[in-house]
Amino acid sequence: MTPAPPVGTAICGLGSVTSIGGSPDACFDALLHGRTGLAPLRVFDPDRYNVTSAYEVDDRPDRTDRPGRAGDLLVTAVRQAAEQAGLDDLTDVPVLVGTGLREQRTAELAWAARTTVDPDRLHFGGVLGDELGARDVHTFSNACSASLYALALGADLVEGGAPDVVVAGVDVLTASMVGLLDRVHADPPDRVRPFDSDRKGVVLGEGAAAVVLSRRRPALARLSAVALGCDAFHVTAPDPLGIERTIRAGHEASGVDAVDVDVVYAHGTGTVLNDQAEAQALALVFGNGDCGPAIAAVKGATGHTSGGSGLFSLVMAVLGLQHGRVPGISGLRAVHQAARGLGVSALPRQLPGHSVVQVNAFGFGGLNAVAMLQRADTR
Repeated sequence: MTPAPPVGTAICGLGSVTSIGGSPDACFDALLHGRTGLAPLRVFDPDRYNVTSAYEVDDRPDRTDRPGRAGDLLVTAVRQAAEQAGLDDLTDVPVLVGTGLREQRTAELAWAARTTVDPDRLHFGGVLGDELGARDVHTFSNACSASLYALALGADLVEGGAPDVVVAGVDVLTASMVGLLDRVHADPPDRVRPFDSDRKGVVLGEGAAAVVLSRRRPALARLSAVALGCDAFHVTAPDPLGIERTIRAGHEASGVDAVDVDVVYAHGTGTVLNDQAEAQALALVFGNGDCGPAIAAVKGATGHTSGGSGLFSLVMAVLGLQHGRVPGISGLRAVHQAARGLGVSALPRQLPGHSVVQVNAFGFGGLNAVAMLQRADTR
């Protein structure tokens, strides 16, 4: 009897850099050991804001901001993923980048200095071409689900015949976004506390993540589906039913049932509305008992890394599949009522037999995305 073909698209290279580590392995180790990247604001004047901390990548030893940081982090993550996959030449490889703000900080610095900036340098194609030889670069901005939207397009390209595709996500702190959130939070949160009853809101983080999708290279894990939804329920308030529909679409597209899902990497922003809606949606799909999946939420350690956050969760999920471990939720002290009965925990868990993982990412306007992963040997 001929064996069934492997399920889904091969993920064969990983890259990431965040406030908790400069590589995927370093980030995953930090998650397992409860380390966070929370620190006092590094280059933003705390006297101008109510918030005094963030999850910044510590790559500015002189505490002076510089243009092009998003591109720099992006290059690091893409290089890591390409090297692990054995992808030496990116000239003809599509590179799809999900981001919320692209190089907006570069534009802010130019405005503050009363100088101009070449618009071409605000596009990631320039730095990826200069540093890695990439010539086919496309940027997608779908709010905080941007990198999983890019992942869906990348999987379509591979299914359509592309030998290899690089998918990445990146965002860094900008003065405008820090200021916007400062206006929203009358009582600024001290940190991100996903699914905690005392959560106050989001604290921003920085980082980049990347994966290589391939038709021909050995798989670290397999991407079995990415479901996308845009319910347009509200500009900022998420809709539990819209989230539920996207989760169920992801399960159907990947050929699994809810009972097959072992781990969910939640969006978990630590905001009042998002955590409430996401917990409600998870309860609708998985029930509210002891038999549901383990729930992870990385933003308690990294802050909200915006457009790149979904792909970073996916990179951590691949490592979780390989190591049979599920990180605890940093900052979780008392579980919010809506999440009681779900598999949330502040402690890491051993889950050596798990093979199906769901990754959530949600953006403003109901831009919902759910990726489904399976172990590389799943057939």
